[in-house]
Amino acid sequence: MMKTRSCDFLLLVVLWLVISSSQGWLAGSQNSSGPSPAPYHGFFKPHGIIFSILDFGAKGGGVLDDSKALLAAWKAACIVPEATIEIPAMFNFLIKPVTLQGPCKSDLVLKIDGTLLAPTSTAWSISARHQWLNLKWLSSFTIQGSGSLNGQGSSWWSHSEKTMVSDSLKINIKILRFYQSCDVVVRDIQIINSPLCHLKFDDSRRVKVMNITISTPQASPNTDGIHLQNTTDVEIKNSNIGCGDDCVSIQTGCSNIHLHHLECSPSHGISIGGLGKGNSLACVSNVYANSINIQNALSGVRIKTWQGGFGSVKNVTFSKIQVSDVQIPIVIDQYYCHKKSCKNKTDAVAISDILYEGVVGNYTYQPMRLACSDNVPCTGVNLIDIQLSPASVESDHRQALCWNSYGKALAPLKPSSIKCLQKNDRQLSPFTKPHIYLC
Repeated sequence: MMKTRSCDFLLLVVLWLVISSSQGWLAGSQNSSGPSPAPYHGFFKPHGIIFSILDFGAKGGGVLDDSKALLAAWKAACIVPEATIEIPAMFNFLIKPVTLQGPCKSDLVLKIDGTLLAPTSTAWSISARHQWLNLKWLSSFTIQGSGSLNGQGSSWWSHSEKTMVSDSLKINIKILRFYQSCDVVVRDIQIINSPLCHLKFDDSRRVKVMNITISTPQASPNTDGIHLQNTTDVEIKNSNIGCGDDCVSIQTGCSNIHLHHLECSPSHGISIGGLGKGNSLACVSNVYANSINIQNALSGVRIKTWQGGFGSVKNVTFSKIQVSDVQIPIVIDQYYCHKKSCKNKTDAVAISDILYEGVVGNYTYQPMRLACSDNVPCTGVNLIDIQLSPASVESDHRQALCWNSYGKALAPLKPSSIKCLQKNDRQLSPFTKPHIYLC
């Protein structure tokens, strides 16, 4: 009996020692900083507020689809204040069209140091041919980094214009598009070879774009650099934009736009419009473009509207614009039409209070073309210190055009043909006044 009790006691002691040592081991492993973090959505959870796409399963070889990893990193970072999603340098990430949406916690950053690659044209579904990276409902959000977004657009450009607008291949692809967002910053990155538009802002406010590079060959069709629509309080500065269409395109619903210290080459220049297509309302106001160098371009600074539209473009300033090898440096075209012919209409978007100051350089076709509506003339057009020279003997004989445009011209003015503005503003008829006040 005594032996049995002794054995039971020894067993209890041994069991107690085993349990005690196990608890100590568990406590030690919980306090250690070992290399095996807890699993998170099938991948390893990053520490702190840095969310690398590699930690969510991305391969970075540029061949396999890394879209799910980007979406997983986005969802994890979106709920963490001041988080950063990292696209690491030295990797190429193939990403299919995705939507990265908020609302997210404040001060979210997408840091692109590597390369994001869009699929080639054959890999896009018809339903996805609107934007590649679609960012919406964001506030206090920044994209920055030393990397690039590569749209791999050359496979799209080979399509003819007829093929590109057919039902089977219709595309309207934006590489990077913001929708209904505010307090957005895009800085330092490169955006290259877009199928069409590179960077677009829709229905957004308080936008800053700085120190970016946009690069696409001049022959690439309809590859606008930056496109603004229904967007207010925008600053775009210190950037290089080269593309096959408008350097910056400002569309209806835009106001308080400031563009400065930009290099646009090649491009179609800085454009407001085309506005009023399909007899629609168009309103643009308070646009300031200064200290801009435009080279090898179709136009310099341009306002273009379709016949039949209504609304207004008002309070626009173009100053310190340097042009070189630009076909027509100063353009107002209220007869805009990209078809072979368009029907004449009496309605037009009213254009008023437009200042051109310090536009200097050379032109390859015509120094200035102000073609204003017969029924809704351009008013308050002011030309100050315009000095434009022909780039060649062939372009020397082409005179500036002022059609139904009213305002003032102050010296120095070169060539003398740009002194063609009518001095007294014509009184607008009652028929045209509602078109102005609708904005």
